[in-house]
Amino acid sequence: MRKFAGVFPYLVSPIGTDGAVLEAPLRALVEHLIASGVHGLTPLGSTGEFAYLNALQRREIVRIVVEQTGGRVPVIAGVAATTTADAMAQARDYAGLGVDGILALMEAYFPIAEAGVVAYFTAIADATDLPVVLYTNPNFQRSDLSLGAIEKLSHHPRITAIKDASTNTGRLLSILNRVEGRMDVFSASAHIPAAVMLIGGVGWMAGPACVIPRQSVRLFELCRAGDWAAALPLQRQLWRINELFAQYALAACIKGALQWQGFAVGDPLPPQAPLSAEGRAVVAEALAALGEPQANGHG
Repeated sequence: MRKFAGVFPYLVSPIGTDGAVLEAPLRALVEHLIASGVHGLTPLGSTGEFAYLNALQRREIVRIVVEQTGGRVPVIAGVAATTTADAMAQARDYAGLGVDGILALMEAYFPIAEAGVVAYFTAIADATDLPVVLYTNPNFQRSDLSLGAIEKLSHHPRITAIKDASTNTGRLLSILNRVEGRMDVFSASAHIPAAVMLIGGVGWMAGPACVIPRQSVRLFELCRAGDWAAALPLQRQLWRINELFAQYALAACIKGALQWQGFAVGDPLPPQAPLSAEGRAVVAEALAALGEPQANGHG
């Protein structure tokens, strides 16, 4: 079963005011990220506003990303649903489009018992032959993956990794101890990625990597080489971007930053609000401080 590692940006979902996917900027963003050295791409993650998209929009985004990537890096598509049947159907559909893996999320209106949570993710893993990365974020999810559930799921042959966005490094250590090497651990932008790499992580899946891909790849390479004397100062420098994404709404902030960089990715889907003028100014200042140029003409 294929293993994943490195920096996987959560792609934004460019949607026009008429509801159509903005294909040209999405293709341009894919090209830019691959040229920047990222190790994979993840459409339909949290930054991709999956909860605000309809089924046709989600499918079109996956299709475009797979087609534009052309096998150069793995594409791990987000699958999220409130019903197990819907999640399985999405996984099969995206597998047919040619994705390399599934990022499995659970949406829930009512809380779901641990047995139901395990059954949901197991069904997604059973739906295709693709490797599955679990996604857990107890800050936002009504029914989250407990340590016991994670341990049980780590025995499934196709569940190869987990992205934990709990912001709790102690929880990550508990996960690493429970899964005993059966499952790799990715961090999120809410963590300090260098610290997660230090304790045994294999990379990170995060929206900010869309905006600072070169710096993110450099940080990963330093961590992988064990050059902590160089990695930690860079981590502190990049943390300013994460602070901004915590201060302002995630999708609005990343789309606003990409617009500043010249990618016409549109605004977040209503009822989400676009990045404020104040937010745009602060984000632009932070990106300029990191050496990111303001540009035009990316679609």
